[in-house]
Amino acid sequence: MKVCLKIYGHLEKRIKDSDGLVERLYSELREAQLISTVPGFGYFFSVLLATEIADIRRFESVEKLHSYAGVIPSTHSSGERSYHGKIIKGGNVWIRWAAVEAVYPAGRKDFNIKLFYDKRARRKGANTAKVATARRLLTIIYRVLKDERHYISYRR
Repeated sequence: MKVCLKIYGHLEKRIKDSDGLVERLYSELREAQLISTVPGFGYFFSVLLATEIADIRRFESVEKLHSYAGVIPSTHSSGERSYHGKIIKGGNVWIRWAAVEAVYPAGRKDFNIKLFYDKRARRKGANTAKVATARRLLTIIYRVLKDERHYISYRR
């Protein structure tokens, strides 16, 4: 029992150190502060995306960011027919993971994101809708970082 308590104490200290590092990085990175204004992205995901994306200017377009994150469908063409399959396996797994995990919290905070997700979920299923919404969130993040402004939600 003493060994378990000792391990627990050690892990608790490591978690506090890690949380402190995330908070310090958040306060230093302007990009992380901008990303945190997007629904679904708290301190941890904001810092993760800010460090993984680094400089948004290295992406010529939002499609390049989507491709880098791996949230685009694979395409197979033969003759005049094209087939779109599952998402590509390449890309930055950390950005893709953060964007997909942020979908549900974003839907709870922003009505337009919830509508976007629900519409696609009815037509294509929940998993496809999650990826499409993650792609939408990355589009929002791209614009926020490119324009260096906070995210502003609007209603139609």
